[in-house]
Amino acid sequence: MDNARPPWARRCLGTARERWTPTGYPAPGTRAGRRLPWLSTLAVAAVVMVGTNAAAHGQTGRTPIDPLGRALLLFGALLLLFRQRYPRTVALGTAASCAVYLAAGYPYGPVFLTLVLGAFAAIVAGYRAVAWCAVGGVWAGHLLVGHWLYPWLPPYRGPAPWGQELVVTAWVVAVVAVAELVRIRREQLARMRAERAAAERRRADEERLRIARELHDVLAHSISVINVQAGVGLALLDSDPEQARTALTTIKSASKEALGEVRQVLDTLRTPGDAPRSPAPGLDRLPELTEQAGGVGLVVDVTTEGPRTPLPPAADLAAFRIVQEALTNIVRHSGSRTARVLLRRTAGALEIRVDDDGPATSGTGEPAGGNGLVGMRERAAALGGSVEAGPRPGGGFRVRARIPLGGPAGRRRPGAADTVNPGRTEEES
Repeated sequence: MDNARPPWARRCLGTARERWTPTGYPAPGTRAGRRLPWLSTLAVAAVVMVGTNAAAHGQTGRTPIDPLGRALLLFGALLLLFRQRYPRTVALGTAASCAVYLAAGYPYGPVFLTLVLGAFAAIVAGYRAVAWCAVGGVWAGHLLVGHWLYPWLPPYRGPAPWGQELVVTAWVVAVVAVAELVRIRREQLARMRAERAAAERRRADEERLRIARELHDVLAHSISVINVQAGVGLALLDSDPEQARTALTTIKSASKEALGEVRQVLDTLRTPGDAPRSPAPGLDRLPELTEQAGGVGLVVDVTTEGPRTPLPPAADLAAFRIVQEALTNIVRHSGSRTARVLLRRTAGALEIRVDDDGPATSGTGEPAGGNGLVGMRERAAALGGSVEAGPRPGGGFRVRARIPLGGPAGRRRPGAADTVNPGRTEEES
């Protein structure tokens, strides 16, 4: 269906599909992926630098901020510039700069912000193990320095209180939990987008198949009638001009009807969603169908059993098309000049049976490349029904269909398999 869209719409759709990865970050090869988050990174760098200077005034026993400390802070903040392209590297880099900063005894402060954002980006991108290792490494390093290595690291100070470690542990757990929640939510949104796109493609495929079936059924029947009548007209043009005139009149009527139905199908393509200008054909047009078949020499005997209550529109259209296609196949591929149509209405289904006495006029060696029986099966299956087609025990050919009337449209009932018996090949157009 994308090919039916204008070029600008296809470009927009293609850009939208390729712009974002399933995790919600821009794809690296796109324009959005080439852009770097400069503004947010500069804002984080400013907060870290200014906040650390402010926090250092109230802390005693820590190493004063020097050029090395400022370089570590700036390095960790600038690494966040690449958090969307290289989330694993950024998570490990911010963790390393934060661990070295704390091991050197510099003041506590917003340095943890770079660690949090780096781990957050890695978790959201799906690299959970890397983020956990980065955060866990900083926490383990802080614990090791604060309780065992502090005598050998400047400035000399006593062991850190365990209450402080509990606070740090709580912050680590909180950061990981929030990042996991965001990651799960983004994955859910990505899955919902993928499901909506798949549903849209499925609806487009179903609509394309529906239109193809309609065009096939309309054109195959009408062209078959026109072909037979044209042969009759040519054969009788000199010997029986009146009969030739009748054949030409039938050709004109069949072509006019086919053009009207094709125009209706094409109108639905041009203005999707609008109501059709004329009602869809149903079994109420069965007399017209038998009259057209009689015009080409096929006598159709129609028998109806059961209550004659109105059918649902979808079932009515499917029943009409199945009978139409079955009669078209008899005209084209059978030597029989009679056909019997049985419509049996039960409590929950409509049963259709179309028989001819044969014999087949087209050889069985032809390839079975037609779509007529395939279209019958698809129409019935869309309503939860089935179609069987094959040779009759006493000779000839039989098409049998069952269309449920109470089940939801589009749902296939369990066991409602569509079968085609061996015998005559599917030689439709």
